[in-house]
Amino acid sequence: MKHTAVAALACLKLSAPVAAQGLDGVVQLDVLDGGRTANGTYLTALKLTLEDGWKTYWRAPGDAGIPPEINWKRSSNVGRVEITWPAPDVFDQNGLQSIGYKNQLVLPIEITPRNPAKPVRLQGEMDLGVCKDVCIPERLGFDHTLDANAGRHPAIAAALAQRPYSAAEARVSSATCRLTPTKDGMRIEARVTMPSAGGHEVAVIEPGNPSLWASQPIAQRQGDTLVAEAEIINASGTPFALDRSEIRITVLGANHAVDIQGCSAG
Repeated sequence: MKHTAVAALACLKLSAPVAAQGLDGVVQLDVLDGGRTANGTYLTALKLTLEDGWKTYWRAPGDAGIPPEINWKRSSNVGRVEITWPAPDVFDQNGLQSIGYKNQLVLPIEITPRNPAKPVRLQGEMDLGVCKDVCIPERLGFDHTLDANAGRHPAIAAALAQRPYSAAEARVSSATCRLTPTKDGMRIEARVTMPSAGGHEVAVIEPGNPSLWASQPIAQRQGDTLVAEAEIINASGTPFALDRSEIRITVLGANHAVDIQGCSAG
């Protein structure tokens, strides 16, 4: 689930929820506390608040965007980290398609502590791009010890409710991927059989390997099946193999989004 120069760095060290703001004031980062779950994990979120009209990007930002990156390396007692991305919006940016969030993003995170008896401290930076009429890179620091006794946070709950449907929830009956070698890489044709997600559906294909890049798919409906075609290339220009089980297909529709993990041979 993750390239840019640094335009700003801000870091506040507080035991209460922290706020870090870019030096230009365009975006502010807050760490939200959601307390501890019944299975011992911590619920938290990174909240980005942007100036009116500004937007930031999803993990797969489209043709014109900078994917956010989070560096947790200085954190303490952090084991597994699971991020839930709320369904993003699709934007037209100077004739290019980008995918992200306008004005605000609450990014829920569930953290499993390495030692359940010790506190969890989050310390690191988030690199991201923000755009309005121009696009600029930002780096925001955070340093916050999670509150195990915090109650349910409504903003975290709302963001979790905005996650894409799973394949089962969206009644996906099949998802196949046909792979064909090309001069520069590999062509992928994904065929997803499911009810419409509403309106004009946008498909996003993530190869599952961070060294690989997928073009924005051309998607169209053929009855009950959404067909999406894209090209996948290796940034290094060297040959590569694709593991279909790692391919992730997201369908963004007017009514809801659908997250499909893996596809079978087509």
